[in-house]
Amino acid sequence: MTSTVIYEGDLRTVATHLQSGSVIETDAPLDNQGKAERFSPTDLVATALGSCMLTIMGIKARDMQIDLRGTKIEIQKLMKADPRRIGGINLTFHFPESLSLNEKERIIFERAAHSCPVIFSINPEIEVNVVFNWQIEARI
Repeated sequence: MTSTVIYEGDLRTVATHLQSGSVIETDAPLDNQGKAERFSPTDLVATALGSCMLTIMGIKARDMQIDLRGTKIEIQKLMKADPRRIGGINLTFHFPESLSLNEKERIIFERAAHSCPVIFSINPEIEVNVVFNWQIEARI
């Protein structure tokens, strides 16, 4: 078993990762009768995608002895109605200014990101847009 989820009432759940004991609380979003005081379940889906992409990139970075520490992803989840569902996920990667990679290394990391298990688990009807904002020095 991976986790347990308990309904606390008032549209809040508490999920516990059984191996580590780590806890995540969720709330329904404001546009669906909730308080939005925590991640919503659909927020977690979009966030899981970004976290997975960055984790797979981190594995590749460790193999290549490159430090990706400080890399940040801005994630935007777009909802659709009837039925209510995730319609799109926009991910924008921002890399530290200190990270200097050549074109081959950038391609390796982009391919790694696009090979994460979560992206293959997302319904193909969900539009996923990914932008990699590499800090590329102008060369003369």
